[in-house]
Amino acid sequence: MDTLLMALRELKLSAMVQALETQRELPGSYGELGFKERLSLMVEAENLHRKNNHIFRLRRQSQMRLQAKPEDILYIPSRGVTPEQMRDLLGGQYLKYQKSILITGPTGTGKTWLSCALGEQACRQQYSVRYWRVGRLLAHLHQCQVDGTYLKQLKQLEKIELLILDDVGLESISPMQATMLLEVMEDRYDKSSSILISQLPVKKWYGLIENPTTADALLDRLVHPSYRLELKGESLRKEQGVASTGKID
Repeated sequence: MDTLLMALRELKLSAMVQALETQRELPGSYGELGFKERLSLMVEAENLHRKNNHIFRLRRQSQMRLQAKPEDILYIPSRGVTPEQMRDLLGGQYLKYQKSILITGPTGTGKTWLSCALGEQACRQQYSVRYWRVGRLLAHLHQCQVDGTYLKQLKQLEKIELLILDDVGLESISPMQATMLLEVMEDRYDKSSSILISQLPVKKWYGLIENPTTADALLDRLVHPSYRLELKGESLRKEQGVASTGKID
């Protein structure tokens, strides 16, 4: 038994080691099981351990702004969030078919929190996720142009399976910035999904971009095809007890 445990440790099968030690310590619970059943339990333990580690890494790499959980979503139809809408989105079909989600609404209605809850669910489904505020992403891309790593960064963004872009429309977008953002979305088009969050209705996004030709091309990549969630109502920050939960943007 000790030789087997040592071999499993050398193979870095730590969960199988723990499962085997548990079986040895509790013969009354496992003694009647056959070899295949006991081995199956060990393999399941190792598989679950590796899956959980992978999800932990995805969650850490996502750099999401809020620690939101899909099971904590507040379903308030008057605010524009229903169980029927979220069931489809949390099921991950938009990720499977490389569609995007547009979340709009006034300040404090929970846009960022909802996007992070969707990001958390994507991590649990073992998709790679990355959260960026648009202004910081554009500043980062500009710095990459300066230091010669721009193309490398575009490749990295292309590989992300769910890109969350927050604060769309918070500031106007210069022609150079629009071109950079267009390159990001063009590389990702029909390959991966994005979530875009804005205080402005989608119809007002065109006015943010100075060059109308670039605006048409960029908005075509951002808006089609996509799901739309229009959050409504007063700021959740004003409602008693909600501010302490962190479930707002």
